[in-house]
Amino acid sequence: MKKLTAILHQGEPDEGGYWATCLEVPGANGQGETKEEKAAQNEKAVRELKERKARANAAKKTVGKTAAPTQAKPQAKNPKKR
Repeated sequence: MKKLTAILHQGEPDEGGYWATCLEVPGANGQGETKEEKAAQNEKAVRELKERKARANAAKKTVGKTAAPTQAKPQAKNPKKR
């Protein structure tokens, strides 16, 4: 797996814990009471976002293949009233 960059932040002194963001995968954030817990949460977030993106891309590819082609129906001419 490709190495990614995570920025580690320490929580406020009265709150404790850590949180991190991944620069290469926006939205992949993790938090935890320890650095190890935070790292595990961050890795899980990256993995889930990548899986979600892969599923979305696969769905886009199958949409065009499963839809039956449609043909335009000729429109009936309206008789003019006098």
